[in-house]
Order: sequence, then structure tokens, then C-alpha cells
Amino acid sequence: MSRSKNRAPDFVRQFEGAQTLDGLLELAGSPCDTAGVLERMQEARAEGADHTEVIPTLFEEEPRFRDPELARRLYQNLLGLWDLVLEGKAVRLEEDGPRPPRPKKERLQPPAPFHPGEPTGEFVEAAWRYLEDDDKARTRLMHAFENRQDGLLGALDAAGLTDEGYGVARHLLFELHAMLELGWPLGLSAADARALDREPDAPPAPDTLQDYVTEALFEAEQDEEHPLAPEELAQVRTLVRRGLAALWRARKGR
Repeated sequence: MSRSKNRAPDFVRQFEGAQTLDGLLELAGSPCDTAGVLERMQEARAEGADHTEVIPTLFEEEPRFRDPELARRLYQNLLGLWDLVLEGKAVRLEEDGPRPPRPKKERLQPPAPFHPGEPTGEFVEAAWRYLEDDDKARTRLMHAFENRQDGLLGALDAAGLTDEGYGVARHLLFELHAMLELGWPLGLSAADARALDREPDAPPAPDTLQDYVTEALFEAEQDEEHPLAPEELAQVRTLVRRGLAALWRARKGR
């Protein structure tokens, strides 16, 4: 097979119209539409700013695409629109004739359960992406976490953490609870809230979940705005490790 067949498509800065860009912005999770993007770009041009200062402001979080082709088209359109603004050309937002189909929003699927075994690294990655990408599923699982693990959350409230430390610990325990709910169809019962005060006497949770905690806490330690101090990081690590062990033991029918 020749290399030319495997070569990635050329990146062409081209604005394909408001209908297409609106759809791509929606898929990327941007609150803006094409008209709003155009207004920001025109203001930036008047102030002498660069596109690298404008485009990041279009997203509340880093845009994520399961299909790299959609990501490529988004930035081709954004940069194509920026080029038109730089050249001072009029940009038509109303299109004549039939509109091209908007990019379809991919229906997200939850990861396949790991029951009755243990989660693999592939499962953890798929579950994390599912939680990141599916707002409805995340909200549903958050409600399940808050309702079923209120005792665990009460013990976490009493741990004396700062707001930043509490936020990191709560967020991680939610994600771990959600991953277990996704992978264990029988669900979880309420974890023992006393578990946060002592070391677990049962076998620890799977290495894949512990590795996920280690990576997440490393990122929290390196956070540019609110890094956790070493002393609190150690406390959060202990609490989350104990909480994870309690959640793992709370699997129904294990």
C-alpha cells in the first residue's frame, strides 16, 4: 500500500458557511454561533490581536472530538473565517439555495461493562471519555453518587480540607463511583463512610483505578491556578485511596 493513500488530508483554511460552522461549533461544545465568532474576530482585528488570542475564547473548555476529521474541519473553517476578516471582505451569514447538511452529532455509547471481572485500562479510558462527552449521563451519574454516597460525602466534609482539596477529592470519588456504576450493572450500595478514617482491611481496588487516581492527583499538583500544597495533596491521596477501596467493596453481588 502506498504512503499517499495513508496521508492525512491537506489542511485548507476555508470558511464553508455559517450553517456548517454552526454545527461544528455545537459539536465542539462552544456557546458561540458563527455570528458571534465573526463579531469577536472583527473586534480582535480592530484591536490588532491575533487569531491565537480569539479562537481559545470561543470555548469554555478544550473542544473534544471523537472524529479527528470534524476537528480538522472546525479549525479550517475558523481560520478561513479569520482570513476573510483580515482581508476586510464581507462575510455572508445568510446562504442562498438549499443548505448543506449539518455535521451529525455522534450518539455516545457507554463502555462495555467489566463485570464480573475488573476494569482494564481501556475500560477506564473509555469510561472517562464517556463522562467527559455525555452531559446527560454525567448528570444522571452525579445524582446517583450524591444520593447513594451521602454518608461518604459527609465524612469527606468533615475531613478539614481546603475548598480546592475538597473539590479535587469529591470530583475523583464521583468519577470512580461513576466508572464502577458503568462497569458493574448490578450497581453499588452505600459505601461505609467510616472507611475514610482507617486503612482498608480488604484487598485494594484494581491497579487500573489506582493508577487513574495517581494521574489525576499529579495533574492537581501541577495545576497552574490552584495547585494543591504537598501536605494537603498527601491527605487527599489518602482519603481518595480509602474512598476508592470502600466503593470497590460496595459493589452489589460481588
